[in-house]
Amino acid sequence: METESEPYVRLASLRQLHQVMADMNTARSLADTLQTVADGVVNALGYEMAGVNLVRPDGDLVVAAFSGNSAAEALITGRVGSRDAWDRRLGMGERWGDLVFIPHTEGWVLDDDDVPQWFTDGPAPRFEGEWHPSDRLFAPMYTPGAQGGACGELLGVISVDRPRNGRLPGAWGREALQMYAFQAAIAISNARLRSNMQRALVRLEREQQALRASEESFRQAFEYAPSGMAIAEMGGEQHGRILRTNDALCRLLGRPASAMRRYSFSDLVHPEDIGTLLRTSAEGGRAELRLGRRDGSYVWVSLRNSVVADAADGPRFLLTHVEDIEERKRRELQLAHRASHDSLTGLPNSAELRSRLAARLCRRPAHALESLDAAYGHHPAFDGPSGHGFDFAPGAESYDGYDHHVHTVAPEGEQDDGTKGLAVLFCDLDGFKSINDRFGHNAGDAVLIEVARRLSQGVRDGDTVARLGGDEFVILADGLGRADAEDLAVRLRNEIIQPIRAEGRAVRVGASFGIGWAHCGMTADEVLKSADERMYVEKRSRPKQHRRAG
Repeated sequence: METESEPYVRLASLRQLHQVMADMNTARSLADTLQTVADGVVNALGYEMAGVNLVRPDGDLVVAAFSGNSAAEALITGRVGSRDAWDRRLGMGERWGDLVFIPHTEGWVLDDDDVPQWFTDGPAPRFEGEWHPSDRLFAPMYTPGAQGGACGELLGVISVDRPRNGRLPGAWGREALQMYAFQAAIAISNARLRSNMQRALVRLEREQQALRASEESFRQAFEYAPSGMAIAEMGGEQHGRILRTNDALCRLLGRPASAMRRYSFSDLVHPEDIGTLLRTSAEGGRAELRLGRRDGSYVWVSLRNSVVADAADGPRFLLTHVEDIEERKRRELQLAHRASHDSLTGLPNSAELRSRLAARLCRRPAHALESLDAAYGHHPAFDGPSGHGFDFAPGAESYDGYDHHVHTVAPEGEQDDGTKGLAVLFCDLDGFKSINDRFGHNAGDAVLIEVARRLSQGVRDGDTVARLGGDEFVILADGLGRADAEDLAVRLRNEIIQPIRAEGRAVRVGASFGIGWAHCGMTADEVLKSADERMYVEKRSRPKQHRRAG
């Protein structure tokens, strides 16, 4: 069962993993890229040691980078294992998607082969699912196929040893390692390509006699690059116009080369990403944005610029490398959604609810700032980092004269005084337990899913409906007065009490609502607690009724 802290851990791991993947693609050299790949497995994926075994031109694999243990690094870095021995390893054990796991019960047969190997010390596991010191886990890396599709030749293998938590990787850990190996293969391939291009450009600058050979080398690298490439004009009235593209870019965008020459990247970029493109259209610029395909759809790409310089006249052309990252973006969104949403109903979960609520609340109520301004005025001598000597909660905007935080206020008293605030409706289902007891958990799940749907349909666009846990839901509705919030609670209750089809029968549940109000100076937990307490006050004051579920 997932604990309340696990979504935070996964989100933190996802952010760190995303940063490592970005670092892989910005390393200055192939050696830096390989070391970044090894370090990322240890620092972002949580393994004690990791090695990157790279395929050499003769087919054997050399330990090109190692991380996690300096003694092991000095011992095995640069050592070579035969291709036959590696093929044997990758052909046995258990398949975890693209990963290969060889348990210690099978791996003993590999102890005497010529593949450089290491083991962490430690006792044999005592419980099921623990990592054995002799277990082996490999993540093969393949050269990218067309548009990031089918895999090509074996590029190398990432070897990992012992997760820091001492347990075999679960589904999330396996998927993260597999996705990491996929992105590492792209980064290594691109590092090799950039290295070749840089050498070609150096030769262009040295002497005229080497120019023709360098141009041919560049043409080969450009035309047959596995990812998209383009050359555009720099300066003048035609600045940014695409002069030349390779086949990979034409296939990616579904446009012929002749048509591509009529555009610049600013003509193809998604309207929401035009600012990102403009900030990137310079030497060394890099960005992730969406480019338009011929069929009207958009594809996520990583765009990186380099300048092709002319020795006499200075910079002349912009060389743009376009990498298809649609699959990685899709997986990132899926992982982020799993961490922030309830798996049963699809609603935001408790962590996401608190995050959205905290983003609206600074640490001081609005009336405190008004009192301070009245007493001292807005003067730098009295200002703190936020412009008023006050700190704001994470996610809240600063109050500095340029980017004002809009304070959240709440109605006062029990009567509707016309104040519009952020209403927090705490909803607890009545009679839900009896449905689970009488008809089973499948029926209970069906009820929760239907209640979530009815709540989502009953609120406005922009309002939040979240599942707090069990049969408890929370609605955040901004811009409501006290009467508005009470009317909303009545409407939602009337929707919920309608019969629900579950497991072939009609069942009914009731709903109790507590209405709380958020205002600056409160924490997210304090807001939720106040709404919860109001719900229990309502329950105690409600006349006793005999209700049946089903």
